[in-house]
Amino acid sequence: MRASRLVSLLLLLQTRGRMTAQALAEELEVSIRTVYRDVDSLGSSGVPIYADRGPAGGYQLLDGYRTRLTGLTGDEAGTLFLAGVPGPAAELGLGSVLAAAELKLRASLPGELADRADRVRDRFHLDAPGWFRADEPTPYLATVAGAVWSERMLQVRYRRWKAPREVTRTLAPLGVVLKAGRWYLVARSGERVTAYRVVNILEAEPLDEPADRPDGFDLAGFWQEWTKKYERSVYTAEATVRMTVEALDRMAFVFPPEMARVARANAGEPDPDGWLRTIVPIESVKQGHIELLKLGADAEVLAPIELRDRFAATARGLANTYLSDLNSG
Repeated sequence: MRASRLVSLLLLLQTRGRMTAQALAEELEVSIRTVYRDVDSLGSSGVPIYADRGPAGGYQLLDGYRTRLTGLTGDEAGTLFLAGVPGPAAELGLGSVLAAAELKLRASLPGELADRADRVRDRFHLDAPGWFRADEPTPYLATVAGAVWSERMLQVRYRRWKAPREVTRTLAPLGVVLKAGRWYLVARSGERVTAYRVVNILEAEPLDEPADRPDGFDLAGFWQEWTKKYERSVYTAEATVRMTVEALDRMAFVFPPEMARVARANAGEPDPDGWLRTIVPIESVKQGHIELLKLGADAEVLAPIELRDRFAATARGLANTYLSDLNSG
């Protein structure tokens, strides 16, 4: 365990440069006293590690020092090849680069670890997009990713859901995210940081102006908070629904995840006939009508009245269509 931690400490300094004892302790999830002991051990073993004193100080390696030691375990070597998802890499224009990197990594592994990595690659395949979704056309993805990497401002013409439908924005790109097969650009417009669907970018042109990155910006942390806020903002209304237990179970397969999750969390106990009441979050009456129709006769909308009236009108229309066919026959 300690040997693995020493390797991790060494690689942290090698990849990140100067780090304080506090930062190392937080990263390794140990006490500062343990960091002091580990640094002494590395120094005693010949690793050229030294400390800069003062408020801006910390530990760092002698300039130019690199270790070939990776400390990879069998599991770690195998999972590295799970990270190489060829589809997304190709969309970013990095397919050949990924293949070359994977080949070099495979060649650098000792025999046993290389064989283990090959077994993992042969037995596990990652397919990010959801079911029944065609690939989205994202002709400007490589341009967007290039602006993110080079930290250059980006001018885009963007299609959004509200009027005016098409807008032009000058953005400071901060990152690119792949979510369920859909690409998003995280960028700052003025003082506001938000996410943009790359498929809705109609034109993109990188500018010569450098893009300032906010100090301490954490892409993964931002994305986690943004997705939570987005999901809360989408479902601004709710429907009271009486449904069968079977319909509640079926929601997990045919409904958006948030609707199915909340419906199950709000579900009461079923009556002797197998019916229960629950609250289902909806975006609007129109969206709720479309989604809840999937449950057919296994669900009855009780409220709001506008949504119930829509179902009544739909039922009358279906009856007129199908019963008239029977009567005419």
